[in-house]
Amino acid sequence: MTFRAYTPAAHDFPLPEGHRFPYYKYRGMVARLSGRLPILDTPALPWATAGRVHDPLWLRRWRRGEVEHSEERAFGLPWSEGVVERARRAAGGSLAALHDALSVGWGINLAGGTHHAFRDRAEGFCLINDAAILTRVALDDGLARRVAVLDLDVHQGNGTAALLGAESRAYTLSVHGERNYPFRKERSSLDIGLPDGVSDHTYLEVLRTQALPALDRFRPDLLLYLAGADVLAGDRFGRFALTLDGVRERNRQVLTWARERDVPLVSMAAGGYNRDHALTIEAHVSVVLEGLELYGGPAQTSVASPGI
Repeated sequence: MTFRAYTPAAHDFPLPEGHRFPYYKYRGMVARLSGRLPILDTPALPWATAGRVHDPLWLRRWRRGEVEHSEERAFGLPWSEGVVERARRAAGGSLAALHDALSVGWGINLAGGTHHAFRDRAEGFCLINDAAILTRVALDDGLARRVAVLDLDVHQGNGTAALLGAESRAYTLSVHGERNYPFRKERSSLDIGLPDGVSDHTYLEVLRTQALPALDRFRPDLLLYLAGADVLAGDRFGRFALTLDGVRERNRQVLTWARERDVPLVSMAAGGYNRDHALTIEAHVSVVLEGLELYGGPAQTSVASPGI
């Protein structure tokens, strides 16, 4: 099988000097994975597809820049045409990865996992909720009967929980820091809130005894995996204490679960803001490296758009 990954790394947008958005990691992932598999520029998500979960009038305001300062502040990024296009590209990569997953068993987006976006509200660097969009597309277009979202970012997937809460064919599972952002949690199908300072042993035990068995009970035929790197010790916005080996084992267990049950899987990068930039990159690419080993994907020459 031949796998490929998608990245919006070529699509920059203006930021104030010293801003905390982790630009570096997207180009870093491309460099780290070069030669391992084809890496393609993300297509732009059609606005009509975004409108399947988001308020079309709200999306139009963002397209036109008719945004209040309070909305920018909640989003965490200043408005620009570039930042809106970047959000479309990140979500478009997830949609392309969905079709890959349904074709070859696994689709890879080196961005995405924008789980704090609500129907008409942007939060936490998240404008377009790709996991909710993929779920809607898969269910409504007859591509899957039951979709699970496994959110292992350190922050609860509040927007995803809100957008999919009324959908009985979707299962939202979030393992997150109980005392971390967002401080007002939404209700997922299953929320597993953990205390600050969680170690590899405790985290992996929760994954093995609670999260993966819950997926078995739901029996999805599509799994969306938000593989956040912000669970690592040293993350600027996380409060967990996982090691890189712990993150690798987490990813291995999730990928193995999907592979053994023949459930198509879409992996999305989600958050990662470590003080050690190289560690963030390595944690993110570990999903791909573990997956290539498990799924037996052949080494390929990287294909990237100019400027990546």
